[in-house]
Amino acid sequence: MFSLTLRDDARLRPLEPHHAEEFAAHMDRARETIRPWVGASFVTEGSDGARGTLTRYAERQAADGARLYGIWRAGTLVGGVMFTSFDAASGSCELGCWLEPDGEGHGLVTAACEALLDWAFDERGLHRATWHCRADNERSAAVARRLGMTLEGTERESWLFGGQRYDTQIWAVLAPERANGARRD
Repeated sequence: MFSLTLRDDARLRPLEPHHAEEFAAHMDRARETIRPWVGASFVTEGSDGARGTLTRYAERQAADGARLYGIWRAGTLVGGVMFTSFDAASGSCELGCWLEPDGEGHGLVTAACEALLDWAFDERGLHRATWHCRADNERSAAVARRLGMTLEGTERESWLFGGQRYDTQIWAVLAPERANGARRD
């Protein structure tokens, strides 16, 4: 089984349909924290909702598209990272992440996204990776900066949440930039 050490007590591995019960329990812990920042279809409820999300990503991965990975800290699922889109033909992908409160502040998302970028650029030969986040999500923008991404622009009032519209930032890094040390740890 694929598993990558992120820190002493944290591991990154595929998050698959057979993890539905564990993912549902994790969503119960994470839901209110992540709800403002991630798509509504991702914030599932119950085992059936969790299984639906995990199956949707498994099907996309089988078609060489989006992929989903969990972050386990001390044996507990605390969050994850994903390719929200992955298009080998065009050489581009978009990364995303989420964490429950117990996973925050340990550098897990940055380390996990570094692994995804290394794989996308070095193994799959992609050219461009993007990161989209609400403009008021300072923690997410900080991850993009640590990954060596450049803020390319802002989509005004493009994110609807709770009846209010928010701006979305678009960050990106290109393979040559990353090869030249664009990481900003």
